[in-house]
Amino acid sequence: MPGILILNGPNLNLLGTRQPEVYGSTTLAMIEDACRAHGADIGLSVTCMQSNHEGTLIDAIHAAKGGRSGLIINAGAYTHTSIALMDAVASVELPAVEVHLSNIHAREEFRHRSYLARVALGQICGFGAQGYIMALDALKAHLEKA
Repeated sequence: MPGILILNGPNLNLLGTRQPEVYGSTTLAMIEDACRAHGADIGLSVTCMQSNHEGTLIDAIHAAKGGRSGLIINAGAYTHTSIALMDAVASVELPAVEVHLSNIHAREEFRHRSYLARVALGQICGFGAQGYIMALDALKAHLEKA
């Protein structure tokens, strides 16, 4: 069964209580449970991880090489600032989908730029927690074509 790593970056551990008007009331644990269940339904093994530390996220991306078939990443604010995360995703040569709960293109100007978009298969934003399920479906379809 293909393995997918779902990485969540800074402040996403506060989902459910952090700005619910922007990010919704669904907790990260709820999203992770839904992803593991949906992954099992479509034949993917899903592992989830969250860190507020850029280096920890980079280490997880490096560790995924050879052990995972794809990556879903919501890098939070690092999306807009981290060339290092972009380089890590590019370096492991795994298909990656970028996810954001809110529509980053409808928010502040500084959120419109994503370094990860350069190395991702695609970007899903603005659909709340459902975006993670959409990303799993997209990766599944991509892996079946490869």
